Amino acid sequence: MTPAPSAPDLKMVPLDRIDVLNPRERNPEIFARIVENIRAIGLKKPITVTPRPGSDGAERYVLVCGEGRLAAFRTLGETRIPALVVEASDEDAHLMGLSENIARRKYRALELLSGISLLRDKGYSAKEIAEKIGLGVSYIRDILVLFDKGEERLLVAVQRGQMPLNAALSIMGAGDDEKQIQNALQEAYESGSLRGRHLIEVRRLILRRQQLGKSTSRAMSRQPSSLTTSSLVRTYQKEVTRQQVMVRRATIAQEKLLFIAGALRRLIGDENFTNLLRAEGLDTIPKYLAERIVTVGQAT
Repeated sequence: MTPAPSAPDLKMVPLDRIDVLNPRERNPEIFARIVENIRAIGLKKPITVTPRPGSDGAERYVLVCGEGRLAAFRTLGETRIPALVVEASDEDAHLMGLSENIARRKYRALELLSGISLLRDKGYSAKEIAEKIGLGVSYIRDILVLFDKGEERLLVAVQRGQMPLNAALSIMGAGDDEKQIQNALQEAYESGSLRGRHLIEVRRLILRRQQLGKSTSRAMSRQPSSLTTSSLVRTYQKEVTRQQVMVRRATIAQEKLLFIAGALRRLIGDENFTNLLRAEGLDTIPKYLAERIVTVGQAT
């Protein structure tokens, strides 16, 4: 294990000497508010950096925490920024940034999940990761299972509180089996862990997962896929399966409609039933349904 980072030293650090190793996309509205706040009242909290030797012999810095504040200073045309300088390895720097984001509870879901996966890849056990970032061991283990399966959409839903972790694991285990997926949703509903708006959101998420895949990565979706024989066959098979499902659903709907039309035709042929309808003021039916009843009668 690496030693703990040394105590920080507050300095005015040149902006052009700070490197951001993993830049993130930012919400333009939120970033604009950050810029205006700093313009109006100044920087309330310094960023955190760790020193690294530069290729020109001068010291450079790697950003640990405060990318939004750093970007805001650059937008405002500043040349230096107050920074806490700590001695930390890349691993410790990543941990510090992850811990700060978790403490603020404003991290992006995939950012936290990627951080957990990175720590695991660096050799940390689920127990060690849980101790470092303050989450439960079983939670970390289950998150890593979903991450290994590429279930980004389910992971994001769990992190946003849209669905319980056990429901995400059940849906993952169901694969593309629609019946098992519905069973998982039913269990979550009956247990009270998935109700109301969240249940609707999860149903939409499952539909997007089926149509667009497990990943939410925009970068991946923008990359042109390589056209190969196997990919064409997979695409064709997927489309055939989708069409077959649509045909089955249409057939079931048609059979139900024929059954209802046939039943209504027999009821309407019963004089006692029609007299009862007239007495209740229900002696008219929609034109489309009347036509279907006639059609059923002609077919039989």
